Amino acid sequence: MSEIIVIFRRDASGECFALMPELPADQLGNLCTAYQHIGQHCAADYHLCIAQSDPANPAEYRDLYEELERRGYNLTIRSRATPDIHERRRRIAAELRCNRQECHA
Repeated sequence: MSEIIVIFRRDASGECFALMPELPADQLGNLCTAYQHIGQHCAADYHLCIAQSDPANPAEYRDLYEELERRGYNLTIRSRATPDIHERRRRIAAELRCNRQECHA
């Protein structure tokens, strides 16, 4: 599997979650994929999650990192997503739409 950019954050309750800003979670690529121990994969508003959480340190996210690796992810840890990463997510979503024959180009 190719490398997946991941950003580990800690919410107000102290629970860690992983944002995968390149992976779209909706058809337009407005939302990214997130992952948590409880609930596992879900859709997330990247900017809202960043605003309402704090960076997680390696000791806090170690278990989550290992769980994601066991699921087959090859992770590259970053602290923030760049505009290019967000654009890549939207481009991937558009490609997925076309692969589902939703575009007629």
